[in-house]
Amino acid sequence: MAMSTYREAVRAGLREALAGDARVFLMGEDVGRYGGAYGCSRGLLEEFGEERVRDTPLSESAFVGAGIGAAIAGMRPIVEVMTINFSLLALDQIVNNAATLRHMSGGQLRIPLVIRMATGAGRQLAAQHSHSLEGWYAHIPGIRVLAPATVADARWMLGRALEDPDPVMIFEHAALYPLEGEIGERPAAPGIERAAVRREGSDLSLITYGGSLGKSLEAAEILASEGIAIETIDLRSLRPLDEETIIGSVCRTHRAVIVDEGWRSGSLAGEISARIMESAFDELDAPVRRVCSIESPIPYAKHLEEAALPSVAGIVATAREVLR
Repeated sequence: MAMSTYREAVRAGLREALAGDARVFLMGEDVGRYGGAYGCSRGLLEEFGEERVRDTPLSESAFVGAGIGAAIAGMRPIVEVMTINFSLLALDQIVNNAATLRHMSGGQLRIPLVIRMATGAGRQLAAQHSHSLEGWYAHIPGIRVLAPATVADARWMLGRALEDPDPVMIFEHAALYPLEGEIGERPAAPGIERAAVRREGSDLSLITYGGSLGKSLEAAEILASEGIAIETIDLRSLRPLDEETIIGSVCRTHRAVIVDEGWRSGSLAGEISARIMESAFDELDAPVRRVCSIESPIPYAKHLEEAALPSVAGIVATAREVLR
């Protein structure tokens, strides 16, 4: 089975999309000559030319809006926003246009647009480059929100997203780009809406996504050495949520801990917790617990940044508390 880094897997997905459909083009800051802020589009400008790989001005509202217009006109644009914090400059375009135009046109308009961006902390880039705001976008009807946590998902999710007639946002945790793993075979449909059970267990469900999956699996391995069987769920899709897999896991284990790099207040973890309470309250043997980032802008100093984020030790400690 082929091995790859997460970064190379993203690039392979972009190359396949560009080669397979003349309507597809990539646009964003530094995606062309520089090869992408994270190296994901390196070499694609030379391979496909400036019409298909377009460097844009530093104006997120302008180039996301251009992507929406191109999608309405029949193209299949892939818009790269350098980091999730910068996507706030395009919030009006995403929330008030991309997510609503199909509804407001009575179904006459379709916006087959994919917006990719890096999210998350752990690289000492401080508060304007490190936040996890994907839960905000998961709040918005009219868009699909994906969070590939594995090399295989980084490779294959893009093609599926481009098949969707509505806007899809893909959040790539920036700390994952060097991650190595197996690409695997192209997955069969349905695919991207379903959560994945990355580790089976019977004592507690760890529910997570994106950059927190590796930490959760590491915590599950530590607890396994103590005879505790942790089931680890990778959400993969944040909107829609795969409630069937989440609730099914909780019904097997009767306990749940949600690991979310977003802040606790108003978090995606809170939404998942509420859904578990609504659908599986009688199955719970203990309250649902959350492991989230500290309620503070992400610090620059390495030791403070590490302290602000969910940690393996914090996940292990919370799981032990729930299991008492």
